[in-house]
Amino acid sequence: MGLDGGTAGGRFLDAAIGLLERVRDDEGESITAAGELIADTVVAGGRLFAFGAGHSSLAAQDLVYRAGGLALMNLLAVPGAVGVDVMPATLGSALERVDGLATAVLDSSPLRAGDLLVVISLSGRNALPVEMASHARELGAKVIGVTSVAYATETTSRHSSGTFLKDHCDLVLDSKIAVGDAELTLDTIPAPFAPASTVVTSAILQSVMATAAASLADRGVEPPLLRSGNVDGGLDWNDRVMREYGDRIFYLR
Repeated sequence: MGLDGGTAGGRFLDAAIGLLERVRDDEGESITAAGELIADTVVAGGRLFAFGAGHSSLAAQDLVYRAGGLALMNLLAVPGAVGVDVMPATLGSALERVDGLATAVLDSSPLRAGDLLVVISLSGRNALPVEMASHARELGAKVIGVTSVAYATETTSRHSSGTFLKDHCDLVLDSKIAVGDAELTLDTIPAPFAPASTVVTSAILQSVMATAAASLADRGVEPPLLRSGNVDGGLDWNDRVMREYGDRIFYLR
């Protein structure tokens, strides 16, 4: 039996589907451009990195060491800000507001000119993603930002520059998520609930990765894709890809 559209579960799925349809219709050109930029980076010998803090890190992690994904995508982690595993969990949120942290992390990371960094931040207002994007560009890397552009008009920046993530990117992908990231309300529940940002952001980025893989194939380049280790031959396939591209894969070291 399917979920009825009148139930909370059904309403959430309908809301998520609606957001994905909006992204497909409104962000198609940007998704294509982002995939092409990633393919350009791979062909030119550049390295790929993804960053997100807190729950935004979930979409970044979904790109790394992923069956069906590009082997070259590396997680750019900020200690204490990657997820809710830090104790207390509120520390991660506090670190997102610290000026200078992103610069210190980038300056000690492998990222260099010619690389590409995906920065994911729903609000795009905190110091960490803003500075991560701006400093990466100063270092000569390309930046793709995934954010909800609505925050830039409905909230204020928490970075000393007064800017948002969207202001420091070569390409911006708008997730269309409403400020507050809660899709449902009920008279019997005092707060809005049911966040959809992870579902939508992950779908956007997998669409970008699919575009990149197809673009590489169109150029006559075999996309460096990983296969599931749970299918026959998958581990041998992955060993070959990792040997071939080992100098651009940092999660093996």
